[in-house]
Amino acid sequence: MTSGEKFLDKFMHATDRAQKVFGPADQGDMSAPVEHHHDDLEESGQEQLSHYDEHTDSEGHHYAERKSEA
Repeated sequence: MTSGEKFLDKFMHATDRAQKVFGPADQGDMSAPVEHHHDDLEESGQEQLSHYDEHTDSEGHHYAERKSEA
């Protein structure tokens, strides 16, 4: 048995023991869309960024400009 095979064998035994302790992995509904919930810090950041427009110049550089008040 090569060292790679020994490593794989030990790894598989470790994951088998982990499954016996913690139970099988819960994958949930794979067809359901992923939901991302924002916390207060993210909401604050999104509100601050909403005052800017993002632009890209001809060389691919990104920059932001403050939106006009009008």
